[in-house]
Amino acid sequence: MSAECCGSDASPSTLLSAPAPAPLAPPTHTQWWRDRSILIPLVAGAILATGFALEVFGREPLALGAYWLALALGAATFVPGALRRLFGQKKLGIGLLMTISAIGAVVLGYVQEAAALAFLYALAEALEDRAMSRARGGLRALLSLVPETATVVEDGVRREVPAATLRPGQTIALRPGERLATDGVVTAGSSTLDTSAVTGESMPAAAGPGDAVAAGSINRSAALEIRATASGTVNSLTAIVELVEQAHAVKGRRARLADRIARPLVPGVLLLAVAVATVGSVLGDPETWVTRAFIVLVAASPCALAIAVPVTVVSAIGGASRLGVVIKSGAAFERLGTIRRVALDKTGTLTRNAPTVTAVIPADGVPERVVRSLAAALEQHSTHPLAAAITAGVPGPEPASAVTELPGLGLTGVVGGSEVRVGNPRWLRPGPLTAAASELEAAGQTVVTVARDGRVLGVIGVRDELRPEVAEFVRELRGQGIGVAMLTGDNARTAHALAELAGITDVHSELRPAQKARLINAFAVTAPTAMIGDGINDAPALAAASVGIAMGATGSDAAIESADVAFTGTDLRLIPLALAHARRGHRIITQNIWLSLAVIAALLPLAITGVLGFAAVVLVHELAEVVIIANGLRAARPPRGRSPLFGLLGPPL
Repeated sequence: MSAECCGSDASPSTLLSAPAPAPLAPPTHTQWWRDRSILIPLVAGAILATGFALEVFGREPLALGAYWLALALGAATFVPGALRRLFGQKKLGIGLLMTISAIGAVVLGYVQEAAALAFLYALAEALEDRAMSRARGGLRALLSLVPETATVVEDGVRREVPAATLRPGQTIALRPGERLATDGVVTAGSSTLDTSAVTGESMPAAAGPGDAVAAGSINRSAALEIRATASGTVNSLTAIVELVEQAHAVKGRRARLADRIARPLVPGVLLLAVAVATVGSVLGDPETWVTRAFIVLVAASPCALAIAVPVTVVSAIGGASRLGVVIKSGAAFERLGTIRRVALDKTGTLTRNAPTVTAVIPADGVPERVVRSLAAALEQHSTHPLAAAITAGVPGPEPASAVTELPGLGLTGVVGGSEVRVGNPRWLRPGPLTAAASELEAAGQTVVTVARDGRVLGVIGVRDELRPEVAEFVRELRGQGIGVAMLTGDNARTAHALAELAGITDVHSELRPAQKARLINAFAVTAPTAMIGDGINDAPALAAASVGIAMGATGSDAAIESADVAFTGTDLRLIPLALAHARRGHRIITQNIWLSLAVIAALLPLAITGVLGFAAVVLVHELAEVVIIANGLRAARPPRGRSPLFGLLGPPL
């Protein structure tokens, strides 16, 4: 019996707070005719069919021998595990019900039925394991995106090395058509990269000197030289795979519900069988009622219920990864399927995450270069998207010490023996430059105030343009009946100016991290709410949301650790597709749970009243499991439809 069916005791691990993951082995796929777990039930079935044929032709002794052999082969796949679970872990499992049922059938002289039970149960178990393995293999197939070798350049000489040996700082030569083995920054050449396998986006991305590039990307045009920023075994792609693998360790709320139903059901079925045998024997023929008691054990087996959710969740998470959406747990996936409102951070989420300095206004008597230099000295220690814009125009910023980042406010530090502060005007008042700061904000710019030893030296205007797909993204969410709100720490004028361009009417500005979290909690009272963000200041809101979605698996550690989902792409239009995919998976989970319960409810009275015998109950029950597994695997398919957004997915997978 698989862990999903019997109930795994493994606890989830937290990837991003743990040491770097060990390199993972590439996925392997065994053909079914070479898979021992499939072959044994199939051989048992062939021998069972041979026994049926021998019995038809009057060769009863040979037929009986075939039945015993089929029984032994089928039982060998689940009886040892059931006994180990009983005596080693002191736990009752569904395999134990099947074991007792098979033994009872043999004792009562139903060897043929016992063989059929063992064959069908073993086959259903093998198909379940195969389905789960296939789903996991689809997730781990991301590892196949990393090539086995890479070309490095050392002292002008190129040589091919195993990709696993790459180290940060090495220069990689990437020819057209080759796939990048690890993360890096382009140092020479300009080209376009196909990142669809990693991000789910079909449009190639331009790459030139200074641009960061991710492992798994394919070079489409000209040769590039890239300085590695990560090793060949621990990079953004392996981090994504580890996040996906983490989903298998944590089951969804409904998965736990199925476990809670199945756990008491096993001893409950045993008690029911004893009651049927005892009461029936007192009122009627003991042999008849003991036989029916053993049939009840099979009819009420909750195996179909136990596998109903895990197969669906694992399959659906694999499908979501093709959209560039990495879901960290089954619980997060199920909640994702219920979202009715999406709250969005502005900077780095709705905007390009490539802000530029558009204005520097110094105070009287202060050189502009001093304002830029002091701001860059502190901002070089920040991960906020605005920091890159401020430091970009200042080569070699001055060193700063005792730098502290106050999420949602700004930074403090010591530069040249003076206390320097850099932050938003609500926290660090512009003083004599208030009018100038207001003008910049009215123009849709974000204003940063710079002060030294308590004196305001200047204000810096930074603008981050909206992503080109934002308006379409918002329209698609609304078309799905999902409300959209903007939550930002930026000033009201800038926030409303950008929100109007995006088509968002629900705008909340000048929020601190704690205020964002409180607002998300208020949203969640009326409707399941997802929060999408990327910075440290978004971490409390991401954690408070029904589902937190971090923009980029290599973004702020605090954001990713607080989020339930990591969006590895940059095209926001993929998120509505992921929400539609999760809703479809949610419906399939509901279907599987009700189907599982319906099978048990229908078979129990038929077994107790003797309408169905051993063979019929076994056949119906195990065929139901196959149907549930097949239905769950449907969740692996990404959504398809008439919406123009479906073109983002490219050709059918």
